Amino acid sequence: MATPDPDRPGFLLPLLLLAGFRTLIDDLHAELARQGHSDLRPLHGFVLQAVSNGTTASELGQRLGVSKQAAGKTVDRLVALGYLERADDPADARRKLVRPTDRGLDGLRRSAVVFDQLRDRWAATLGPDRVAAIEDDLRRMVPADVFRLDVPGWFGA
Repeated sequence: MATPDPDRPGFLLPLLLLAGFRTLIDDLHAELARQGHSDLRPLHGFVLQAVSNGTTASELGQRLGVSKQAAGKTVDRLVALGYLERADDPADARRKLVRPTDRGLDGLRRSAVVFDQLRDRWAATLGPDRVAAIEDDLRRMVPADVFRLDVPGWFGA
């Protein structure tokens, strides 16, 4: 085992990764606000991704790792803001589907463009090869199910 570097304690790596994530998300939401989506919050992005083309509140809760009630509360908020709508399930009249509205889809599209711009900004600062190397290294270290959407539940557990 290598001797620990006092300038690079083990706890610093997860904090820096979290701070990098937070920086990107904060910059994303500042730009989304400038583009007319000032009411979107980081949790909403996870929800909109998990809703995809339509799901039930129960399924959404499972995908996010939260209770059906917690998912329902967030859905209520996003419905009130115009990002989601509830509709009858054509396959089962007893079920209600939650699906994105045009405003919700617009927020997702704009987010994708802004994330590309933020990556370009990092590449301009660090160099494109360094950013690519960071991404490659993280792909090697992160499990295959990296894109799990249950972060809200994981943080709250």
